[in-house]
Amino acid sequence: MINKANAAYNAKDYKTAYELYSQLAKEGDATAQTSLAYMYQNAQGCEKNEKAALELYTLAAEAKQPYALFNLAILYENGIGGVSHDQFKAYELHLAAAEREVPPAMYEVALMLERGLGCVQNYSEAAFWYEEAAKRGHIQAYNNLGVLYKEGHGVVQDDAKSFLCFTRASEGGLAQGHYNLGLMYDQGKGCETDNDKALDLCRKAAYAGHEKAKTIIEGLQADGKIVF
Repeated sequence: MINKANAAYNAKDYKTAYELYSQLAKEGDATAQTSLAYMYQNAQGCEKNEKAALELYTLAAEAKQPYALFNLAILYENGIGGVSHDQFKAYELHLAAAEREVPPAMYEVALMLERGLGCVQNYSEAAFWYEEAAKRGHIQAYNNLGVLYKEGHGVVQDDAKSFLCFTRASEGGLAQGHYNLGLMYDQGKGCETDNDKALDLCRKAAYAGHEKAKTIIEGLQADGKIVF
């Protein structure tokens, strides 16, 4: 029945999905509880009900449902959905989800370790989790891992690895990835200096909303150094 419920949800037949998830949730299905909580949280097929969402996420998290752990962590991280802001609780839940191979949780754990939020700052552990998230296709993780390699934080400084990480982030369409890769080409780090590629990537970053890149492009235009 869970497959039928998931199919209905993916088809945006929220009424059917809600009914099926509700039935399964009452029977103790942690995955259904997680999905139903998400529907309550986002008013899909039902009225928004943060209390019900929190109760269901908590219940499913007790059963160690990976995405219940992650979604509950987000609530504590931001102090929303009926819970108080608690970075320590958020880190604990993100870590539990990361250990169960939830890529965005791996990224959040890495970010918290890098910044020392809810945990002791640890760059090498941050690098480990960024790499795990990146292996699973998390584009922002590639970018942040690239920064660690560029600065030598928690890893041996390595421009070649930094260049590769920024390339993956850029290929994924990340504005910060375009910008960071452009800097590598501009400075000739991890690659041959190529001012044309650097400018092209800066343009891409600007068009994707990167504010510093926008300022650079606008400055070059004002100086008459580029036409568009």
